[in-house]
Amino acid sequence: MSSTTPSGPEAAGRGRTFDVVVLRQDAPAQPSYWQRFTVPYESDMNVISALQKIAALGRTAEGKPVAPVAWDCNCLEEVCGACTMIINGRVRQACTALVDRLLEARPGEIELRPMTKFPVIRDLVVDRSRMFATLKKIKAWLPVDSYYDIGAARRQSQENQQIAYMLSKCMTCGCCLEACPQYLKIELARREGESEEAFHARETEAFFRSFMGAAGIAQVDLFNTNPIGQMTSRERLDALVSEGGVQICGNAQNCVVVCPKEIPLTTSIARMGRAATVHALKRWFDG
Repeated sequence: MSSTTPSGPEAAGRGRTFDVVVLRQDAPAQPSYWQRFTVPYESDMNVISALQKIAALGRTAEGKPVAPVAWDCNCLEEVCGACTMIINGRVRQACTALVDRLLEARPGEIELRPMTKFPVIRDLVVDRSRMFATLKKIKAWLPVDSYYDIGAARRQSQENQQIAYMLSKCMTCGCCLEACPQYLKIELARREGESEEAFHARETEAFFRSFMGAAGIAQVDLFNTNPIGQMTSRERLDALVSEGGVQICGNAQNCVVVCPKEIPLTTSIARMGRAATVHALKRWFDG
């Protein structure tokens, strides 16, 4: 029998390791702490596969047995946005963060943190309920349940089709909100004797009064561009000019830089800023 000696990337990576440093948190509102893990290197790894190896190892770099790091994922192809976290100081999706490229920029080590603008549930898992509350506030849906006599549908212009296509790529990942200096973290605790219903009502009110962020503003643009969505456009514009609306945007433009889908968020914000101004003036003149 003849044997072959491994060659290429597999042979080059054999025996190599790298460290993954994770900012962990055991439960909501608990103190955070760092843990270091040593992970065997393989070619073509992403951060998700590194986390899977950490779970399989079950111990820190010092050999201490620990519970697996908690993290979230779904599609593993940058469509759902669930695996969003801060990787080496930049907010992005773990499924498309390739280990080889990360180690080129920071040899021997990868740092993982949960997003800072949302309450931590555990480790790298955060509660993004606020984003979905914003979608309720702006009525991010089309009224097609027979309440309206829509008649013959109007054709959508080529320009609006292109705008809608880009805006529809949003996956509610939270990257734009993490990078926004105007979007501040809201983390409420349940008061003694407060019912769950009362707590959620208070939490929702706090969400509605806070800045909706680039993602929410862009969704107003998307649904108000749609011929059917235009029937409820005034309600969305009311939300846009209310407390926490487009007027809070400081034009830092961080959102468009970090968006993984390259959505032209600043263009959408400018377009909605003009629409909100016109809407506010009309409301004022109409009394």
